[in-house]
Amino acid sequence: MNKIGFMHIFAVVGGALLIVLLSSAYIVNQAEQAIVFQFGQPIREVREPGLNFKVPFVQDVTFYDMRLLNLDPPAQEVVLNDKKRLDVDSFTRYKIVDPLKFYKTVRNEEQAQSKLAEIVNSSLRKVLGRVTLTELLSEQRTQIMNDISATVKKDAEAIGVSVADVRIRRADLPIEVMQAINDRMKTERQRDAKEFRAKGQQQAQNIRATADKEATIIVAEAEKNAQITRGEGDKTAVELWNKTVGQDIEFYEFYRSLDAYRKSLADKETSLVLSPDSDFFKYFNRNMKK
Repeated sequence: MNKIGFMHIFAVVGGALLIVLLSSAYIVNQAEQAIVFQFGQPIREVREPGLNFKVPFVQDVTFYDMRLLNLDPPAQEVVLNDKKRLDVDSFTRYKIVDPLKFYKTVRNEEQAQSKLAEIVNSSLRKVLGRVTLTELLSEQRTQIMNDISATVKKDAEAIGVSVADVRIRRADLPIEVMQAINDRMKTERQRDAKEFRAKGQQQAQNIRATADKEATIIVAEAEKNAQITRGEGDKTAVELWNKTVGQDIEFYEFYRSLDAYRKSLADKETSLVLSPDSDFFKYFNRNMKK
């Protein structure tokens, strides 16, 4: 065999050995753990990081995360002990602690999250179904959350998972319930507004009636006082007039005649047919002769 043929065989063998070596080595980093399978059956767990070897073409390796993982399922409707319905939005922190049990029960992380979501949902319904809304919003909330976490942790052990914490992010009333509450509150506010408006109108009527009554009394008193003052003035005028008349009767008669002339001749269209010798023109004729 010549040198070229020998080198060719050596290269083929070396390449095959390199392929076998590469296929038999695997690395587990610090954030992972692994299970070694032989013909589809798990034979050992690898939890320490580093370089490891397996039988090529016979064994294979499946890796699982060792870090703390998050589960954030959709909000679930829960019925409380007092028949109140809530949309509960929770989140869970967990890690895979038993990869062999994890593989046998749920196989992969996707199925594990689905199973864990069922466990959390079941625990929420079980624990919250024993409490009322008032208790959930009171100081008992901490104990309620501890009960939920304890239930989830116990059930999660069956799939090789350790639950670090379960928390309720939000607990809201369903949309239709909130709408019904808003409608009821709106109706109550409208009823209160009508009552306040009716009371205001009644008070306004009472105030208006009182004001009208007081105004009538004030006007009546003013008219009464005016009549009294007018009467006293008329009385004084009569007394002065009588006193004046008693002092000069002829002047009184003259004044009365002038007043009669003024009233009778005030209207330009008035026509009087009287005798010139009438007493009505007594002072008029006297003045004309002068």
